[in-house]
Amino acid sequence: MTTHTVCRTDEIAVGAMKAFTVAGHKLVVYHLQDGFFATQGSCTHVFAPLAKGKIIDGCKVQCPFHRARFDIRSGEVVDWANFPPGIQVLNVVRGEKALKTYPVTVAGNEVRVEI
Repeated sequence: MTTHTVCRTDEIAVGAMKAFTVAGHKLVVYHLQDGFFATQGSCTHVFAPLAKGKIIDGCKVQCPFHRARFDIRSGEVVDWANFPPGIQVLNVVRGEKALKTYPVTVAGNEVRVEI
């Protein structure tokens, strides 16, 4: 694994997120109350860009397409895709799958992600 500097700490406000491509990996870096976290950049349901979603409850990311929700810290599914009505039919084929997470460290004012 290699550590990559992705941004400065002041580039992402608390409660915000930003998409990056690092070493060929699309990911999202989140700045939560308790630090910085990173996940894969697309939802595991139908691969929607998570950076176009929103952070809810201070620690979950909600997919912009079908409202799947994931714990940002662990990547675990909190709520699987449930919108619009009827999407559950697709869920038979696209079962729940957690997000890949990446270790994040802060050194000085640099946010670093391990890939």
